[in-house]
Amino acid sequence: MSSTTLRRRLHHRDLDGKRNERYEVNQSMSSDDDLGEPLLGPHNRYDHSEGCTLAEILDEGRAQERLHWTLLFSHLIAQWAQWLANIVLGSGSFIGRFLPFLPLLTQSGSTTKLLPPPLNPLQEARLKHLKLRVAVPFDGSSVQHQDALKQLWLLAYPNREFPSLKSELWKDMGWQGCDPSTDFRGGGYVSLENLIYFAKEYPKSFQNLLNKQNGERSEWEYPFAVAGINISFMLVQMLDLQSGKPSTLAAIHFLDLLSEDDRAFDDLFCIAFEMLDAQWLAKRASYMEFNDVLKSTRTQLERELALEDISSVKDLPAYNLLAR
Repeated sequence: MSSTTLRRRLHHRDLDGKRNERYEVNQSMSSDDDLGEPLLGPHNRYDHSEGCTLAEILDEGRAQERLHWTLLFSHLIAQWAQWLANIVLGSGSFIGRFLPFLPLLTQSGSTTKLLPPPLNPLQEARLKHLKLRVAVPFDGSSVQHQDALKQLWLLAYPNREFPSLKSELWKDMGWQGCDPSTDFRGGGYVSLENLIYFAKEYPKSFQNLLNKQNGERSEWEYPFAVAGINISFMLVQMLDLQSGKPSTLAAIHFLDLLSEDDRAFDDLFCIAFEMLDAQWLAKRASYMEFNDVLKSTRTQLERELALEDISSVKDLPAYNLLAR
Protein backbone atom coordinates (compact mmCIF):
# COMPACT_ATOMS: atom_id res chain seq x y z
CA MET A 1 0.00 0.00 0.00
CA SER A 2 1.46 3.40 -0.91
CA SER A 3 2.27 6.08 1.68
CA THR A 4 -0.32 8.39 0.08
CA THR A 5 -3.02 5.78 0.55
CA LEU A 6 -2.02 5.28 4.16
CA ARG A 7 -2.18 8.98 4.90
CA ARG A 8 -5.60 9.29 3.33
CA ARG A 9 -6.92 6.56 5.61
CA LEU A 10 -6.31 8.92 8.55
CA HIS A 11 -8.98 11.22 7.24
CA HIS A 12 -11.66 8.61 6.54
CA ARG A 13 -14.42 8.68 9.13
CA ASP A 14 -14.67 4.92 8.99
CA LEU A 15 -11.45 2.94 9.58
CA ASP A 16 -12.17 -0.72 8.90
CA GLY A 17 -15.73 -0.20 10.12
CA LYS A 18 -14.65 1.29 13.50
CA ARG A 19 -16.67 4.47 13.43
CA ASN A 20 -16.74 4.91 17.21
CA GLU A 21 -12.95 4.62 17.46
CA ARG A 22 -12.44 7.29 14.84
CA TYR A 23 -14.99 9.54 16.53
CA GLU A 24 -13.08 9.36 19.81
CA VAL A 25 -9.81 10.32 18.11
CA ASN A 26 -11.40 13.36 16.55
CA GLN A 27 -12.86 14.36 19.88
CA SER A 28 -9.51 14.39 21.65
CA MET A 29 -7.82 16.28 18.85
CA SER A 30 -10.43 19.00 18.70
CA SER A 31 -10.91 19.51 22.40
CA ASP A 32 -10.18 23.00 23.71
CA ASP A 33 -9.22 21.56 27.07
CA ASP A 34 -5.89 20.14 26.00
CA LEU A 35 -2.60 22.00 25.94
CA GLY A 36 -3.07 22.81 22.29
CA GLU A 37 -1.41 19.65 21.02
CA PRO A 38 -3.44 18.27 18.11
CA LEU A 39 -2.46 14.65 18.73
CA LEU A 40 -2.18 14.62 22.50
CA GLY A 41 -5.03 14.05 24.93
CA PRO A 42 -5.45 15.61 28.38
CA HIS A 43 -3.44 14.25 31.25
CA ASN A 44 -5.12 11.87 33.69
CA ARG A 45 -5.73 13.07 37.21
CA TYR A 46 -5.80 10.71 40.20
CA ASP A 47 -7.18 11.21 43.66
CA HIS A 48 -4.66 9.52 45.94
CA SER A 49 -6.66 10.17 49.12
CA GLU A 50 -9.60 7.94 48.13
CA GLY A 51 -9.78 4.77 50.23
CA CYS A 52 -6.95 5.78 52.62
CA THR A 53 -7.11 4.98 56.34
CA LEU A 54 -6.56 7.62 59.02
CA ALA A 55 -3.11 6.19 59.79
CA GLU A 56 -2.10 6.37 56.15
CA ILE A 57 -3.28 9.97 55.91
CA LEU A 58 -1.30 10.91 59.05
CA ASP A 59 1.81 9.12 57.72
CA GLU A 60 1.48 10.96 54.42
CA GLY A 61 1.10 14.27 56.25
CA ARG A 62 4.26 13.65 58.28
CA ALA A 63 6.13 12.68 55.11
CA GLN A 64 5.01 15.87 53.40
CA GLU A 65 6.12 17.92 56.42
CA ARG A 66 9.57 16.28 56.39
CA LEU A 67 9.85 16.97 52.66
CA HIS A 68 8.88 20.60 53.23
CA TRP A 69 11.57 21.19 55.85
CA THR A 70 14.20 19.30 53.83
CA LEU A 71 13.55 21.41 50.76
CA LEU A 72 13.44 24.61 52.80
CA PHE A 73 16.82 23.79 54.34
CA SER A 74 18.20 23.05 50.85
CA HIS A 75 16.87 26.39 49.69
CA LEU A 76 18.67 28.28 52.47
CA ILE A 77 21.93 26.45 51.76
CA ALA A 78 21.60 27.14 48.03
CA GLN A 79 21.02 30.86 48.60
CA TRP A 80 24.01 31.13 50.93
CA ALA A 81 26.28 29.13 48.61
CA GLN A 82 25.19 31.16 45.58
CA TRP A 83 25.97 34.42 47.42
CA LEU A 84 29.37 33.10 48.51
CA ALA A 85 30.22 31.94 44.99
CA ASN A 86 29.25 35.25 43.41
CA ILE A 87 31.18 37.34 45.98
CA VAL A 88 34.28 35.25 46.59
CA LEU A 89 34.76 32.89 43.66
CA GLY A 90 32.89 34.50 40.77
CA SER A 91 30.38 32.87 38.44
CA GLY A 92 33.09 31.60 36.09
CA SER A 93 34.67 29.21 38.56
CA PHE A 94 33.90 25.52 38.80
CA ILE A 95 31.84 25.99 41.97
CA GLY A 96 30.12 29.02 40.48
CA ARG A 97 29.02 26.91 37.51
CA PHE A 98 27.89 24.05 39.74
CA LEU A 99 25.85 25.96 42.30
CA PRO A 100 22.99 27.05 39.99
CA PHE A 101 21.93 23.42 39.82
CA LEU A 102 21.14 23.20 43.54
CA PRO A 103 17.41 22.73 44.30
CA LEU A 104 15.16 25.72 44.99
CA LEU A 105 11.83 25.40 46.79
CA THR A 106 8.90 26.73 44.76
CA GLN A 107 5.95 28.60 46.25
CA SER A 108 3.78 25.47 46.11
CA GLY A 109 6.26 23.56 48.26
CA SER A 110 5.67 20.42 46.18
CA THR A 111 8.12 20.74 43.31
CA THR A 112 11.75 21.68 42.99
CA LYS A 113 13.28 23.83 40.31
CA LEU A 114 16.80 24.98 39.60
CA LEU A 115 18.45 28.29 40.20
CA PRO A 116 18.98 29.79 36.74
CA PRO A 117 22.64 30.60 35.98
CA PRO A 118 23.72 34.15 35.11
CA LEU A 119 23.43 34.72 31.36
CA ASN A 120 26.05 36.46 29.28
CA PRO A 121 24.90 39.23 26.89
CA LEU A 122 24.90 36.89 23.87
CA GLN A 123 22.74 34.33 25.65
CA GLU A 124 20.39 37.06 26.83
CA ALA A 125 19.95 38.43 23.31
CA ARG A 126 19.45 35.04 21.64
CA LEU A 127 17.08 33.78 24.31
CA LYS A 128 15.01 36.96 24.03
CA HIS A 129 14.84 36.59 20.24
CA LEU A 130 13.80 32.93 20.53
CA LYS A 131 11.07 33.77 23.03
CA LEU A 132 9.73 36.42 20.67
CA ARG A 133 9.57 33.82 17.89
CA VAL A 134 7.75 31.36 20.14
CA ALA A 135 5.17 33.98 21.12
CA VAL A 136 3.99 34.59 17.52
CA PRO A 137 0.73 32.73 16.75
CA PHE A 138 0.01 31.50 13.24
CA ASP A 139 -2.25 33.93 11.40
CA GLY A 140 -3.97 32.49 8.34
CA SER A 141 -4.82 35.98 7.12
CA SER A 142 -1.20 37.17 7.18
CA VAL A 143 0.46 37.37 3.76
CA GLN A 144 3.81 36.52 5.35
CA HIS A 145 2.40 33.37 6.93
CA GLN A 146 0.62 32.37 3.72
CA ASP A 147 3.89 32.80 1.83
CA ALA A 148 5.64 30.60 4.39
CA LEU A 149 3.08 27.85 3.81
CA LYS A 150 3.69 28.15 0.07
CA GLN A 151 7.44 27.92 0.64
CA LEU A 152 6.99 24.75 2.70
CA TRP A 153 4.86 23.17 -0.03
CA LEU A 154 7.40 23.96 -2.75
CA LEU A 155 10.23 22.54 -0.60
CA ALA A 156 8.23 19.39 0.08
CA TYR A 157 6.92 18.93 -3.47
CA PRO A 158 9.17 20.84 -5.91
CA ASN A 159 7.54 19.18 -8.93
CA ARG A 160 3.95 19.79 -7.90
CA GLU A 161 1.85 22.89 -8.41
CA PHE A 162 1.03 24.88 -5.31
CA PRO A 163 -2.62 24.30 -4.34
CA SER A 164 -5.00 26.86 -2.92
CA LEU A 165 -4.71 27.62 0.79
CA LYS A 166 -7.72 25.39 1.36
CA SER A 167 -7.38 22.14 -0.54
CA GLU A 168 -7.65 18.41 0.08
CA LEU A 169 -4.07 18.15 -1.23
CA TRP A 170 -2.72 19.51 2.07
CA LYS A 171 -3.63 16.19 3.67
CA ASP A 172 -0.87 14.58 1.59
CA MET A 173 1.66 16.50 3.72
CA GLY A 174 0.03 15.34 6.94
CA TRP A 175 -2.31 18.17 7.84
CA GLN A 176 -5.54 17.06 9.47
CA GLY A 177 -7.86 18.91 7.13
CA CYS A 178 -7.96 20.93 3.95
CA ASP A 179 -6.97 24.13 5.79
CA PRO A 180 -3.49 23.90 7.44
CA SER A 181 -4.07 27.07 9.46
CA THR A 182 -6.43 25.16 11.77
CA ASP A 183 -3.62 22.86 12.95
CA PHE A 184 -1.34 25.49 14.49
CA ARG A 185 -3.09 25.77 17.87
CA GLY A 186 -0.16 24.51 19.92
CA GLY A 187 2.90 25.23 17.83
CA GLY A 188 2.38 28.75 16.54
CA TYR A 189 4.29 30.27 13.65
CA VAL A 190 7.62 28.98 14.96
CA SER A 191 6.55 25.41 14.14
CA LEU A 192 6.11 26.37 10.49
CA GLU A 193 9.55 28.01 10.58
CA ASN A 194 10.95 24.78 12.05
CA LEU A 195 9.49 22.70 9.21
CA ILE A 196 10.87 25.09 6.57
CA TYR A 197 14.30 25.04 8.22
CA PHE A 198 14.21 21.23 8.29
CA ALA A 199 13.35 21.06 4.57
CA LYS A 200 16.10 23.52 3.61
CA GLU A 201 18.96 22.37 5.85
CA TYR A 202 18.37 18.61 5.89
CA PRO A 203 16.38 17.89 2.69
CA LYS A 204 17.18 14.18 2.61
CA SER A 205 15.97 13.58 6.17
CA PHE A 206 12.96 15.79 5.55
CA GLN A 207 11.91 13.85 2.45
CA ASN A 208 12.52 10.49 4.14
CA LEU A 209 10.20 11.39 7.01
CA LEU A 210 7.63 13.15 4.85
CA ASN A 211 7.28 10.14 2.56
CA LYS A 212 7.78 7.53 5.32
CA GLN A 213 10.64 5.87 3.45
CA ASN A 214 12.48 4.30 6.39
CA GLY A 215 11.64 1.00 8.03
CA GLU A 216 8.48 -1.06 8.19
CA ARG A 217 5.64 1.41 8.53
CA SER A 218 2.38 1.13 10.43
CA GLU A 219 -0.92 0.89 8.58
CA TRP A 220 -2.07 3.92 10.59
CA GLU A 221 0.84 6.36 10.39
CA TYR A 222 1.30 9.67 12.21
CA PRO A 223 0.61 12.70 9.96
CA PHE A 224 3.93 14.37 9.17
CA ALA A 225 3.05 18.08 9.40
CA VAL A 226 0.96 17.81 12.57
CA ALA A 227 3.69 15.72 14.19
CA GLY A 228 6.10 18.60 13.48
CA ILE A 229 3.79 21.04 15.26
CA ASN A 230 3.66 18.72 18.27
CA ILE A 231 7.46 18.49 18.35
CA SER A 232 7.81 22.29 18.33
CA PHE A 233 5.31 22.55 21.16
CA MET A 234 7.12 19.83 23.14
CA LEU A 235 10.45 21.66 22.77
CA VAL A 236 8.95 24.95 23.93
CA GLN A 237 7.73 23.23 27.09
CA MET A 238 10.90 21.22 27.66
CA LEU A 239 13.16 24.28 27.28
CA ASP A 240 11.01 26.53 29.47
CA LEU A 241 10.65 29.13 26.70
CA GLN A 242 7.35 30.52 27.96
CA SER A 243 8.55 31.27 31.48
CA GLY A 244 10.51 34.19 32.84
CA LYS A 245 13.79 32.37 33.40
CA PRO A 246 14.92 28.85 32.49
CA SER A 247 14.55 26.61 35.53
CA THR A 248 14.72 23.05 34.20
CA LEU A 249 17.92 21.09 33.67
CA ALA A 250 17.28 20.72 29.92
CA ALA A 251 16.59 24.44 29.56
CA ILE A 252 19.79 25.40 31.38
CA HIS A 253 21.88 23.04 29.25
CA PHE A 254 20.21 24.43 26.13
CA LEU A 255 21.48 27.92 26.98
CA ASP A 256 25.04 26.69 26.40
CA LEU A 257 24.06 25.37 22.97
CA LEU A 258 22.31 28.64 22.17
CA SER A 259 25.44 30.62 22.95
CA GLU A 260 27.30 28.56 20.33
CA ASP A 261 24.61 28.66 17.64
CA ASP A 262 21.63 30.99 17.26
CA ARG A 263 19.82 28.27 15.25
CA ALA A 264 20.17 25.69 18.02
CA PHE A 265 16.40 25.49 18.54
CA ASP A 266 15.73 24.76 14.86
CA ASP A 267 18.46 22.11 14.74
CA LEU A 268 17.09 20.55 17.91
CA PHE A 269 13.70 20.35 16.20
CA CYS A 270 15.21 18.41 13.30
CA ILE A 271 17.00 16.04 15.66
CA ALA A 272 13.84 15.48 17.70
CA PHE A 273 11.87 14.64 14.54
CA GLU A 274 14.40 11.99 13.56
CA MET A 275 14.41 10.63 17.11
CA LEU A 276 10.62 10.44 17.13
CA ASP A 277 10.53 8.49 13.86
CA ALA A 278 13.27 6.12 15.05
CA GLN A 279 11.33 5.39 18.24
CA TRP A 280 8.12 5.04 16.25
CA LEU A 281 9.72 2.27 14.20
CA ALA A 282 11.42 0.62 17.17
CA LYS A 283 8.15 0.45 19.10
CA ARG A 284 6.17 -0.60 16.02
CA ALA A 285 3.80 2.15 17.06
CA SER A 286 0.50 3.14 15.52
CA TYR A 287 -1.45 6.41 15.49
CA MET A 288 -3.04 5.95 18.91
CA GLU A 289 0.42 5.58 20.49
CA PHE A 290 1.78 8.89 19.20
CA ASN A 291 1.50 10.52 22.61
CA ASP A 292 3.69 7.85 24.24
CA VAL A 293 6.28 8.04 21.46
CA LEU A 294 6.49 11.82 21.80
CA LYS A 295 6.99 11.54 25.56
CA SER A 296 9.76 8.97 25.18
CA THR A 297 11.38 11.20 22.56
CA ARG A 298 11.43 14.05 25.04
CA THR A 299 12.96 11.82 27.70
CA GLN A 300 15.71 10.65 25.35
CA LEU A 301 16.44 14.22 24.25
CA GLU A 302 16.68 15.41 27.85
CA ARG A 303 19.20 12.64 28.57
CA GLU A 304 21.35 13.62 25.61
CA LEU A 305 21.29 17.29 26.63
CA ALA A 306 22.57 16.26 30.08
CA LEU A 307 25.59 14.39 28.71
CA GLU A 308 29.08 15.70 29.42
CA ASP A 309 31.13 17.46 26.74
CA ILE A 310 28.05 18.68 24.83
CA SER A 311 28.91 22.20 23.72
CA SER A 312 26.84 22.38 20.51
CA VAL A 313 23.84 20.68 18.95
CA LYS A 314 26.17 18.76 16.66
CA ASP A 315 27.73 17.06 19.70
CA LEU A 316 24.45 15.31 20.52
CA PRO A 317 24.59 11.60 19.58
CA ALA A 318 21.23 11.81 17.80
CA TYR A 319 22.57 14.50 15.46
CA ASN A 320 24.08 11.65 13.45
CA LEU A 321 20.55 10.63 12.43
CA LEU A 322 20.26 13.71 10.22
CA ALA A 323 21.14 13.55 6.55
CA ARG A 324 21.53 16.38 4.10
